[in-house]
Amino acid sequence: MRAVVLVGGFGTRLQPLTSTIPKQMLPIVDRPMIERVVAKLGEHGVTDAVLALGYRPDTFIAAYPDDTCAGVKLHYAVEPEPLDTAGAVRFAADEGGIDSPFIVVNGDVLTDLDVGELWKFHLGHGAEGTVALTPVDDPSRYGVVATDEAGRVEEFVEKPAPGEAPSHWINAGTYVLEPSVLQRIPSGRRVSIERETFPLMVDDGSLFALESHAYWVDAGTPATYLQVQLDLVDGLRGAPEPAIDPTATIDPAAEVEHSVVMSGVTVEAGAVVRDAVLLPGARVEAGAVVVESIVGPSAVVGAGARVEALSVVGVDARVEPGATVSAGRVPEADE
Repeated sequence: MRAVVLVGGFGTRLQPLTSTIPKQMLPIVDRPMIERVVAKLGEHGVTDAVLALGYRPDTFIAAYPDDTCAGVKLHYAVEPEPLDTAGAVRFAADEGGIDSPFIVVNGDVLTDLDVGELWKFHLGHGAEGTVALTPVDDPSRYGVVATDEAGRVEEFVEKPAPGEAPSHWINAGTYVLEPSVLQRIPSGRRVSIERETFPLMVDDGSLFALESHAYWVDAGTPATYLQVQLDLVDGLRGAPEPAIDPTATIDPAAEVEHSVVMSGVTVEAGAVVRDAVLLPGARVEAGAVVVESIVGPSAVVGAGARVEALSVVGVDARVEPGATVSAGRVPEADE
């Protein structure tokens, strides 16, 4: 079983963390996001994955010098220019020599979806393509899907206006595709699988979908990047994972509550860290407060400073002593 993993985006929603690190290489508790995505594929029988790369491809290649990630063999397809979702799928499949049914996943989605079940559904329905669906309260940010009783997709609407969605089931970013789908995708230009390819398949009656209530989070925003980590240490996806790395240094007079503290982090006396994520090498100085926020690798929150309300402190950045950052980015995007 082979897969294409889409990891070519710029990760703009997570800037400034992604100014130097591709989103899927950001750590989730103790390992890069891409390892958790690929490991889940491996659990369901995927033996070979093609990474569809665009932004900073050398970071991925250098991280896995033996071309293996979580026990899955890797191949790399580096786009010469951004090709959008369908364009990236075709380019990666062509580069990887895929000529049989295959899986496609978005590299920033963390899910407990049973890919094996999706595969069996696809083959059992004679589909050309099958989309995994997940329910959300507000589908206006996503590709919304309506199906008939057999699971055949009747309508695929990308990011409908609020209140106009045909259902609350959205495209969960995991597909099983036949090789024939690749011939539907023009080569050499940007092509959206959601806006171009899938609607054509709907017209032909060849696109199916399978609903799933499995855990699913798009980890591409500060809120969700924080959420997926706290979910893991809270045990929402199995046994709770350790929240504090053994190499972290936390002063006995500091307060760390419901947070992920990664390797080499230092939290000084009087500091408060709550509902937060501190990436490797971060430092929270004496009396500083970090609440519901993300502090990047080797970043420093100065003494007495306050970082709150889904703020993001970038790699090697510094929050000056006594400063307050609320719902902000350090550095700001235009710096």
